[in-house]
Amino acid sequence: MALLWSVVDWYNDFMASGDSRVQNWLFMQGPAPTLSICLSYVLFVKYIGPFLMRNRAPLNIRWLMIFYNFAMVVISTYIFMELGFLGWFSKYNWKCQPVDYSGSPDATNMAHLAWWYYLSKFLEFTDTIFFVLRKKFSHISTLHVIHHGIMPMSVWWGVKFTPGGHSTFFAFVNCLVHIVMYFYYALAAIGPSMNKYLWWKKYMTAFQMVQFIAIFVHSFQLLFRECNYPRGFMWWIGFHAVLFWFLFADFYKNTYLKIKRARKASLNGSAYTNGKSKSNGIANGHANGNGVSKHNGTNGVIKNGSSVQNGHHVPSEPYTNGVTSNGHSNGVVHRTTTASTEND
Repeated sequence: MALLWSVVDWYNDFMASGDSRVQNWLFMQGPAPTLSICLSYVLFVKYIGPFLMRNRAPLNIRWLMIFYNFAMVVISTYIFMELGFLGWFSKYNWKCQPVDYSGSPDATNMAHLAWWYYLSKFLEFTDTIFFVLRKKFSHISTLHVIHHGIMPMSVWWGVKFTPGGHSTFFAFVNCLVHIVMYFYYALAAIGPSMNKYLWWKKYMTAFQMVQFIAIFVHSFQLLFRECNYPRGFMWWIGFHAVLFWFLFADFYKNTYLKIKRARKASLNGSAYTNGKSKSNGIANGHANGNGVSKHNGTNGVIKNGSSVQNGHHVPSEPYTNGVTSNGHSNGVVHRTTTASTEND
């Protein structure tokens, strides 16, 4: 029992050691509310939501999606610009920027901005909720759920203890990426007419990966220089950057590189075997009595059901045993389409 009370006292003291400016802000008293919301999100998008939608038609929420994505562009742009003007455009040191815990206008505004960024992570849950309502369950990948589900809890610690300084570089870069990302989603939500403008999807994913490299380098540079910034948060931010980089790298490999390799294999001979064209007029199979000739793996439908040359069977001459003239077997073949494009 004494051990339990010791843990409780340690927890209360630890929470009290946070930034006093944010102590009474929404969800800032302790991690329990944020953790509960994140777990509820995972439970809903993976289990409850799909269960509720199983016997329902997908919802048509295109205009809601367009509005939401453009709204996220505006929100991300605002936070990015404010983080820049309050710090990263000129006032902050890119190599080492301690947290300003004073009551100065810039320091207080930065703390508020960090809190608003934290709240925006909850708003991003809407991305996945849209997938549930539209029954796009295949889009609710492990990467997607981990990325969205872990972010509010990760950012909470920064707002609670370091709402400013070196910590805010993560939010600064992340908001820049989200401007691009939500603009892409907004265009995609408009419909197929926008497809010709969406060729840059894989570059957007690459941009997200570059983001994590920048955050990783910016955070772990403090291993090599003295800076009045909590080293625990250096490890916390750097670890998240590494984790997300590997998750996004795996997504990039599975989504783009495999497709590229498959397309290349198809062009370089998946439609051909040992260099022999399927439409060279030589049928590998024998013409049979039921009018079906195996044409290099493709069933050619034959009109007359007998093997002839030039449309006439010559009794004194043997059947051609699958050898055709000008791609025809048994007189006339209905199709000579190769197996790579269509299976009759």
